[in-house]
Amino acid sequence: MRLLLDTNALLWAMTNAPRIAPVRDVLVDSGNEVYASAVSWWEIAIKTAIGKLDANISMLRAAAEASGFRELPLMGVHAEILTTLPRHHNDPFDHMIVAQAIAEPMKLVTGDSILKKYLNTIILI
Repeated sequence: MRLLLDTNALLWAMTNAPRIAPVRDVLVDSGNEVYASAVSWWEIAIKTAIGKLDANISMLRAAAEASGFRELPLMGVHAEILTTLPRHHNDPFDHMIVAQAIAEPMKLVTGDSILKKYLNTIILI
């Protein structure tokens, strides 16, 4: 199974937060491919720069790589899918990650129940 972590799920996984416990086994299952989007790294960098998040992106990226998570680049086809999405809310990072999950296709791991309005391949934590 191919899994794409939303930014919140990525942060919970990298910090071993209790919120990730329901899907921890799925994330470490060697039969699954787990991806962190370049969009998440972009979101973390921006939120850190403006003081909304206290994170060391270099350490987080190294931890994600050490965990076996793959990085999903942002591609033009993802932007094309983005143009077809309805506006259920106004988070541009979530919109692009949803577009990536649709285009690839992947199951999206997230704590944001609103994202279920975009696709039915969500693992909600």
